[in-house]
Amino acid sequence: MTSATSPAAATSPDPSYRPSGEQAAPTLVAEPAGGVPVVTDTPAGLAACAAALAAGTGPVAVDAERASGIRYGQRAFLVQLKRAGAGIWLVDPEAFEDLAPLDDALRGVEWVLHAASQDLPCLADCGMRPDLLFDTELAARLAGLPRVGLAAVLESQLGLTLAKEHSMADWSTRPLPVDWLNYAALDVELLVELRDALAALLEEQGKLAWAEQEFEHVRTTPPAAPRQDPWRRTSGMAALKRPVQLAVLRRLWQAREDLARHRDLAPGRLLPDSALVAAASTPPRTVPELRATRGFHGRSAAREAPRWITAIRAGIDDAAAGQAPPRHGPGSDAPPPPRAWRDRDPLADRRLTTAKPRIARAAEALGMPPENLLTPDTLRRVCWTPPEPITPETVAAALAERGARPWQVEQTSAIITVALLDPDPARDR
Repeated sequence: MTSATSPAAATSPDPSYRPSGEQAAPTLVAEPAGGVPVVTDTPAGLAACAAALAAGTGPVAVDAERASGIRYGQRAFLVQLKRAGAGIWLVDPEAFEDLAPLDDALRGVEWVLHAASQDLPCLADCGMRPDLLFDTELAARLAGLPRVGLAAVLESQLGLTLAKEHSMADWSTRPLPVDWLNYAALDVELLVELRDALAALLEEQGKLAWAEQEFEHVRTTPPAAPRQDPWRRTSGMAALKRPVQLAVLRRLWQAREDLARHRDLAPGRLLPDSALVAAASTPPRTVPELRATRGFHGRSAAREAPRWITAIRAGIDDAAAGQAPPRHGPGSDAPPPPRAWRDRDPLADRRLTTAKPRIARAAEALGMPPENLLTPDTLRRVCWTPPEPITPETVAAALAERGARPWQVEQTSAIITVALLDPDPARDR
């Protein structure tokens, strides 16, 4: 259960504090005001956490720590929560089948996260899904803040800065060091106060309703479908041209993935992509040849050498049997890269080169990045395949069909309609 294990290293100042001028240094918050809580990792502790959160008031600040690049997948290894009246809780998801009791305790409560799209998938894997969401990073983008990292936004809005030292830590470590726990607790210490400041800023700018649509979009967007042929994302594979090379790469990638999953390690910690590409480029036939291949060094490579040789031989056999993968992966409904438009469809190219800078100017006038006013993919799709006939109504419907939120449609449909109907003349580029 949560308890303060040490006195605060620095008194947390009034969150409403603002520096009096541009030269005012932000105030450092070195530790949560209530101290660093212990980790909740027992059923009794989880029940106490759920009860405390349910009895709290107002929004709940939520964050999660993963072990990206160290462990297999993107699961959470620590979940941090803070709610008024409940204090900060640090929960170890690895100790439980799921965190459904916390989800139940927070039904109907607004969750405050920074860069929510990064953490919502791993929280969902723990059985935690918000009913309401406020994303402080997305709010900062819509408000036009120049820097949107948590520390930068806290500094600009509250005049505070956090002691941040362990962002690249291996959060699968057990037990977690106290200074790491302090870092994790600080991630939720001031999120609700930051949420209030950003909401006030967005309200002042007339953008709060837009932000709420964006938050709901993030909250309700389903997980991405599994990639077809994920091995095709191997870095450097463009150098491989022959069918046998692609067949060997596919088998090596699959073998590495299976072993990584079994060992709970990030695949790149077993073998880097460059090693897979090197072996696929000139497939070694024996263990000594493999050991001489770039990337296949050290005790781990020697211990698993038979696995890699088996995969290489299977790839060679695939190619010999006419079962090598095609050079290019499965087709997509996405338009071709814009650099190819001028040759493939000059009119579409003119539509895009007309609409894109106009959207950028509109975004600048609204004080936000162009990609937040309308995603580049949505703009490309509408310019490549415009609706027929082209009218304000059909363009608005096309944007909505492609995922644009109502506020985005309202702000961009007229601009895009004009660009589609009357694109600028072609220019040498």
